[in-house]
Amino acid sequence: MKGSYLPPSVWEEISVRKLLAASRRGIPTKTQLELLKPARRTADGDVRVFAAGDASLVARPCVSVIGTRKVSDDGAARAKRLSRELVACGVVIVSGLAEGVDTEAMSSTIQHGGKTIGVIGTPLDKAYPAKNKRLQEEIYQEHLLISQFEFGARVFPSNFPARNRLMALLSDATVVIEASDTSGTLHQAAECVRLGRWLFIAKSVVADPTIEWPSRFLGYEKCRQLERTEDIMSAVYPS
Repeated sequence: MKGSYLPPSVWEEISVRKLLAASRRGIPTKTQLELLKPARRTADGDVRVFAAGDASLVARPCVSVIGTRKVSDDGAARAKRLSRELVACGVVIVSGLAEGVDTEAMSSTIQHGGKTIGVIGTPLDKAYPAKNKRLQEEIYQEHLLISQFEFGARVFPSNFPARNRLMALLSDATVVIEASDTSGTLHQAAECVRLGRWLFIAKSVVADPTIEWPSRFLGYEKCRQLERTEDIMSAVYPS
């Protein structure tokens, strides 16, 4: 952990339409792109983001695994297991490099030989939290790191809901492993509804009587309670 974060020396400013053109998600609409603030806009209504690493990963099956920063031991174990099992199915794990669920999911993916995409709420030249700086370096070197924020830009709390919007757009589905009623994770759940993406909520979250938010989403036609990895594969990637 010693030493400062080493930002990528090689990166590209890339069109979101180009990123998604080869994927099963298809090309996003102008309205969807307009909500990716503060990403750089082009004259034709496209949006450009900053990417370091293997951009072709976006074209593969991609599932976001996200949740609380203060994850329980059980939640951490679920994030690790789900990521491992999705990797075995050829799925790329997308997450936000935050503490907690994000870190557990991405670390498990790498440990089991999978590929991951980190979508961050800071510019590529900053690492947050600092304890994840080595993980972030590994991701841009061996996987893919994406940000909609220009190099050197200040970091605001609003960056992270914006990051969730981009993460939902880049993924076929989002899985919420663990989240309270006030979790920022819910921004991404709402984006799944708006974008028509699949949303899965861990069974343990749905069953928790102290949490109310799942009831707001379970009526959405593409929202499912998650009991096993096959629930994702059969719904999102039917053979």
